[in-house]
Amino acid sequence: MTRAAFQGIAGAYSEEAIHQFFGPEVESIPCRTLADVFLAVESGDADYGMLPIENAVAGSVTRSYELLMEHDLRIYAEVILRVRHMLLALPGTKLDDVKRVRSHPQALAQCQHYLSRHGLEPEPAFDTAGSARDLAANPEPGVAVIASALSAPLYGLEILDRDIEDFAFNYTRFFVLATEGPPRAQRNKTSLVFTTPHQPGALYECLGEFARRHINLTKIESRPRLNRPWQYIFYLDFEGHCQDPECEAAIMGLLRRSSFIKLLGSYPAATTPVPDNELWP
Repeated sequence: MTRAAFQGIAGAYSEEAIHQFFGPEVESIPCRTLADVFLAVESGDADYGMLPIENAVAGSVTRSYELLMEHDLRIYAEVILRVRHMLLALPGTKLDDVKRVRSHPQALAQCQHYLSRHGLEPEPAFDTAGSARDLAANPEPGVAVIASALSAPLYGLEILDRDIEDFAFNYTRFFVLATEGPPRAQRNKTSLVFTTPHQPGALYECLGEFARRHINLTKIESRPRLNRPWQYIFYLDFEGHCQDPECEAAIMGLLRRSSFIKLLGSYPAATTPVPDNELWP
């Protein structure tokens, strides 16, 4: 059986991403931290790791980018999960009974219009699935939680309302991590990190290696170098496989112009699912 590690407890959205990618027969391995996900794959305790990398509403997961630099795992695939927030409560609870709603601060922020519209008081908690687990273990009248649909049967809660997020385009992008790269696919993306010399036009010249070859960049982001104050690392995603002739030439050109480069992997490109409600423009 395939074993996939994730950060959080059972019912977390990362576990939902595991089920979406691998199917229901996968064995999910909860980890305390994102770093533990890397260690589980490196040690062989897990075959794959599911790493959240960015959210369409909240932005990038900084720690994930740092860990990709620190470790040598390969990106095996990307997964785009539509985050569907559910309002969960103890069995028998009606929506009119609810006064307070607990969840991770980010989940509360992503549902703030819904909470305001229903006059519900938000209460920050450690995480989404943990809120569901704790409510089941310590029942409180008038309290509901925001968590995934997966959390409801796991902790014996009922879904009072579905898809309560304010924006239907609430997606989280994940990387599937492995010790080896994947087979080549029909549509691929490549991720890498690089640094530039501290001189005028250095970044422009690096990116020009891709522009001249008509390679489409899908993401570029700078992060501080942890061991060198006021210097930055650039994370780059682009369409294509590192072994495609034009992509290979661009990487070689980047290698000549940059001061450091690390290839994180070439992997099958995921397709963003389109939401099926009226919030989609």
